[in-house]
Amino acid sequence: MNLLIESLGWIASVLIVGSYALNITGKLSTESIWYVWANIIGGLFFVINTYFHQAYPSMVVNTIWVFIAIIMIVKRKKNQS
Repeated sequence: MNLLIESLGWIASVLIVGSYALNITGKLSTESIWYVWANIIGGLFFVINTYFHQAYPSMVVNTIWVFIAIIMIVKRKKNQS
């Protein structure tokens, strides 16, 4: 179980930092669905990891991070309709 939790934390780090790095280098727009999903999945994995480690302040920040990304997807779908 510990290996799974730690793996999720590392995957989350790669997704969030990787998408940020691609964004600031101009290779991935914040409007990209890939960018948003990387943040949602990375955030969820961080929530699981930080909950397991009882790092509740980080868990709350990542929960908010996920909600922001979900709101972005919802707004995008509304604008496309």
